[in-house]
Amino acid sequence: MNAVELAKIHGASFTYAPRPWSAKEFNSLLVSPNVKLFEEVGGFAMFRYAGPEAELLTIAVDPTHRRQGIAKKLMLTGHESARSAGVEEVFLEVSQENPHAKSLYEQFGYEVRAIRENYYFGPNGQKINGLVMCCVL
Repeated sequence: MNAVELAKIHGASFTYAPRPWSAKEFNSLLVSPNVKLFEEVGGFAMFRYAGPEAELLTIAVDPTHRRQGIAKKLMLTGHESARSAGVEEVFLEVSQENPHAKSLYEQFGYEVRAIRENYYFGPNGQKINGLVMCCVL
């Protein structure tokens, strides 16, 4: 997928909080040697590796492709690749108002390590806490 396609899926997936990323933002990530993109039809995940740690930067599945196991496949592939690269722990940030994402992450052993108060802003300006979640590979 190119940056425009990634931004389109991201925009369809993130309609509340956080805001969707632009093609320009995806382009800046895709040129980084530490960023890994994993793709499935209708979805993608981006991880950034830094020594023994990795961050799940984003995962998005187009609403028309949901409930097909795509996010789980992307998580499995991302974790397998990270493990092969020597990553020991993966962390991410998620809105506390996103129960579907939290459930997915918990299935992979992620646990809340910190709360970022008022980290995200909803469409009406409401403040939403961000959760920092981590998992040991």
